[in-house]
Amino acid sequence: MKVVSVVGARPQLVKLAPIAAAFSRTDHEHFIIHTGQHYDADLSDVFFTGLGIPDPDVHLGVGSGSHGVQTGAVLAAIDPVLEREKPDWVLVYGDTNSTLAGAVAAVKQHLPVAHLEAGLRSFNRRMPEEHNRVLTDHAADLLLAPTEEAMRHLAAEGLAARSVLAGDVMVDVCLRVRDTVRAGEHGAPTLPEGIDPNEPYLLATLHRAENTDDPRRLAGLVAALNELPVPVALLAHPRLLVRAEQHGVKLDQGAVRVGRPLPYAEMVAAVLGSVGVVTDSGGLQKEAYLLQRPCTTLRPETEWVETLDGGWNHLVPDPQELGRPAWVELATRPAPTTPTGTPYGDGHAADRVVEILAQHLA
Repeated sequence: MKVVSVVGARPQLVKLAPIAAAFSRTDHEHFIIHTGQHYDADLSDVFFTGLGIPDPDVHLGVGSGSHGVQTGAVLAAIDPVLEREKPDWVLVYGDTNSTLAGAVAAVKQHLPVAHLEAGLRSFNRRMPEEHNRVLTDHAADLLLAPTEEAMRHLAAEGLAARSVLAGDVMVDVCLRVRDTVRAGEHGAPTLPEGIDPNEPYLLATLHRAENTDDPRRLAGLVAALNELPVPVALLAHPRLLVRAEQHGVKLDQGAVRVGRPLPYAEMVAAVLGSVGVVTDSGGLQKEAYLLQRPCTTLRPETEWVETLDGGWNHLVPDPQELGRPAWVELATRPAPTTPTGTPYGDGHAADRVVEILAQHLA
């Protein structure tokens, strides 16, 4: 069996790590296409070294651009690669422009498509990620769902016959890296200047278009972070830096200290060292849950509804509407005593994915 993986953004590279490892334990051929959607080295290249992922077989180098330009660039660049390789499966990951472009390119060439992390829904059609994941699910031949909730979403859309509960490969890599961090196999994370790793701090990220593109919205969220009584380590995505400069929003003030995105192992270490997380990232919400740190999500909805159980994750669409006392209390709350459970699987999803692909090919 020959499988082509199409990746291009940080969350996909993290998911690729356990999949690549699972393929290495078999006789199947695994070919990696990196689209270059995340062209910043902090968001891309560092994960290939930090997570032990094999170097990509092809790097398309599409870089930045509007959604249409970026998706079109991936389509144009990936077509000849798929035509040459003729894989048994094209495996696409998550919900980025690379995901949709990889799926469409494969479908046009009548190549079977499998979608890893299928069935997630925010039901917010303003999110580009929602467009990508819904369109990819309806185009794909095999839907690898991470949770029972995702399976229900797919069934509601008439896709049950193509859906398989595979578990969440993010659990595989997160728990493995957590154990190596606890064993002292990694150094201390590179936190922003002014953050003492031995004192309480919150870890924060902010990058989604709905939070960064509107100047007033971005200024309000940054002000809410600034007024927290605990130091905030804000790991600034390139998008946030660009938008903050365009809008004249100063990030590094009050409680906030700005740093760069971290390699995955350092990110896990930073979450473990924190007293909580504030984010609009889907991946970080789940990582906080798996690492048992309270999370406050700056969105009105989440794809990972399981993280809301027991109060591990709280949705805060607008901290200013919530009011300062309630916002401060929520963002700095202690970890719940409620067990997190295992809604995302047991940490062996990647091996199951390879087995499922082989079974469905047969």
